[in-house]
Amino acid sequence: MTDQLKIMSKTLYEIDYNLWVIETVKQLEKREFNALDLENLIEEVADLSRRDKRKLESLLTRLIEHLLKLKYWQSEKDQNLGHWQGEVRTFRKQIKKELKASPSLKEYCQEVFEECYQDAREIFGDRSQLPLSTFPKKSIADLDQVLDEDWFP
Repeated sequence: MTDQLKIMSKTLYEIDYNLWVIETVKQLEKREFNALDLENLIEEVADLSRRDKRKLESLLTRLIEHLLKLKYWQSEKDQNLGHWQGEVRTFRKQIKKELKASPSLKEYCQEVFEECYQDAREIFGDRSQLPLSTFPKKSIADLDQVLDEDWFP
């Protein structure tokens, strides 16, 4: 198959994603539903939720990691206290904004909370070089406390 034929058999979605988005929006605005690339459009819409969930998992894991730093990394606390507190505040605010935009994701946060805690525990263990047994297997707080802007361990 020649290069020209390969390109012709590819969809706009595969060739130029940004242009595909622009064209899809135009088709939606013009109500040209028959012209839509439904297969890729459905996948993209479904992926929007997955992206939000992954983002929340990442923010929650990083938040918990910094809360663990505040509670357990005494040898570094004096030098890093302000930075860690600032990171905690930043992650809390970002999570709060995500949950304000999509309140239904609060339940998802609850579902993945323990997994995020375990991930943060392992990541912090690697960073601090403290034995993993230093940190409790069960979370140091519940989700509401972790998200509470006035709570620090």
